[in-house]
Amino acid sequence: MPKQRVLLVCFEALILNLFGSYIAQKFGLIIYLDTCGTIFIAALGGYVPGIAVGFFTNLIASFLDSQQMYFSTVNIFVAAYAAYFARKGFFKSLNKVAMLILPLTLLTGTSAVIIYTLLNSTSFTQTVSEIHVNFATNFLGEFLDKGLSLILAFVLLQSTPKSIVADFKVLGRKQAPLSDEMQQALGTKNYLSSSSLRTKMLVILMVSSLFVSFSISFISYFLFRDAAMSDRIKTVDSMVAVILNELNPEHIDEYIELGRSYEEYREIEEKLYAIKNSNTYIQYIYIYRIEEDGCHVIFDLETSTVKADKPGQIVPLDPVAEEFRHDLLAGRPIRPIFSNDEYGNLLTLYKPLYDHNGKCQCYAIVDFSLEVLSDHMRSFMIKLAALFTGCFIFIFVIGLWFIENNIILPVNTMAYCARNFSYDDPTERRKHYERIKNLQVQTGDEIENLYSSLLKMTENISTYLEHLQLAKVQVANMQIRVFAMDELANTDSLTGIKNKTAYTKTISNLNDAISDGNANFCIVMIDVNFLKRVNDTYGHERGNEYLINACKLACSIFGTENVYRVGGDEFVVVVEGEKVSLCRYFVKQFRAEMIRKNANDLLEPWEKVSAAVGIAFYDPAVDTNADDVFKRADKEMYANKLAMKAQRTD
Repeated sequence: MPKQRVLLVCFEALILNLFGSYIAQKFGLIIYLDTCGTIFIAALGGYVPGIAVGFFTNLIASFLDSQQMYFSTVNIFVAAYAAYFARKGFFKSLNKVAMLILPLTLLTGTSAVIIYTLLNSTSFTQTVSEIHVNFATNFLGEFLDKGLSLILAFVLLQSTPKSIVADFKVLGRKQAPLSDEMQQALGTKNYLSSSSLRTKMLVILMVSSLFVSFSISFISYFLFRDAAMSDRIKTVDSMVAVILNELNPEHIDEYIELGRSYEEYREIEEKLYAIKNSNTYIQYIYIYRIEEDGCHVIFDLETSTVKADKPGQIVPLDPVAEEFRHDLLAGRPIRPIFSNDEYGNLLTLYKPLYDHNGKCQCYAIVDFSLEVLSDHMRSFMIKLAALFTGCFIFIFVIGLWFIENNIILPVNTMAYCARNFSYDDPTERRKHYERIKNLQVQTGDEIENLYSSLLKMTENISTYLEHLQLAKVQVANMQIRVFAMDELANTDSLTGIKNKTAYTKTISNLNDAISDGNANFCIVMIDVNFLKRVNDTYGHERGNEYLINACKLACSIFGTENVYRVGGDEFVVVVEGEKVSLCRYFVKQFRAEMIRKNANDLLEPWEKVSAAVGIAFYDPAVDTNADDVFKRADKEMYANKLAMKAQRTD
């Protein structure tokens, strides 16, 4: 239904143009009234409807007056002018509409006068002078016409129902109306760069349209020229045939010797003048016998500018025929000659006359003026240019409109939606999916197939991301549980430090480092003394506290991350990297702190710490694996334990 309303309004605007033109002609008005409908539709619906109405106005009018078609360009200019300023908001107030009258008058008046003058003038100088005269003469009528048309179009726009305005806004669109946000985004330079699809297709459309227009124009020009030339040649050839028919080849010598004293000569000459006077484009008629010494004049007709040569007089061969000298001396026919020199733009035709023995006695020669043909060719090119300019603009705008609505706009809106699709936020993701769904692209071709595929892919991605997000949560929960279990499996329940399982993994890593040749570590073995005595004397709870205090001292000196509990009263310290060089200092600190605690009478027995310590450094020349280092540390610890027992006084 909206399309039918749009077509009906366009048809009414077309009728308004034609009716206005009819009224203006019928009553002999100085105005034309043939652009009001064009302005109204262009301001209402934009370039394409306005240009279409303007073009078809002149097309229909050309059935009564063929020259009207050549002025279709003017009506197209009017449509483009009105559509442009309508977009700028000039048709919202009468004051702004009034500002458009003079510029439009200058545009249409100048272009119309130029076209009219070019179609009717015969020279460039005349064209320039006539343009000034015609423009000055028609300015008032043009001004009144465009002023009345603009004001009437403004009144029609104000009374147009909003539903029809809405129909024109979506005219040609193959998808749902765009939101303000998307319209603003699609108007940015990101979508109008030189490498955009719109620019490329615009260039291709323009180049192809120009190529077709120029090709057709040039082909038409050459076909017209060749046909006109062929027609002129046939005309001249028939005239020469008539001339030769008047000559008696057996009396050529008498014509030369006796000239006008010969009655037959005078009769022929009179007929030749009659032939010349019968066609104003015949410039010269002359009959020569062409020999080695030159051209022997037989007949030569005088003109207002050139005096005739006498019979028997010898004149040089015309320079334009010099290239055919051998053929002319042999009495053979030659092709028509075209020249443009001091005598004018001429077609020259040489035709031989043979006697009964087949010998060439003379040539009848006619110079035919082609000046009028040049004028016709110029007029034809002007008409062709005027016609194709209007047709080119009309076809170009229609093509651009089709490309914009069926390709560029759907592709850009899909690209915008895809570019702004949210992968992280489920709410935004659903909103973006609805945005793509609401595009409703319905081109009925590959673009619609692409849109359907994009919509389906977006839906699948949304579903997949929802499942993936759920899976991520589940995996994260599992990882937390696994990490907790791993921590539990590698943590000593009493002291909270790493246990023997963790120590075994560390030893495995150290062995890998030894294999790679980049190992640097030391092992400290700590064995707590007197645990059994504390358990037996104070109870297992105090014994546990005793172990915990020993662990805390080791962690404070060596670092919690380096201490492992590998037995009931055994701890191992593994130090790697730069701190290896400080390990002996750490051991001294550990022993000094034990002495300090043991000397403190304020501490309970289980708050004091006593432990044997042994240390060993990895030596690639001695150790083949980490266990070798451990054994040396254990051996040193055992020696230290024996020494500590030897020092006991209790």
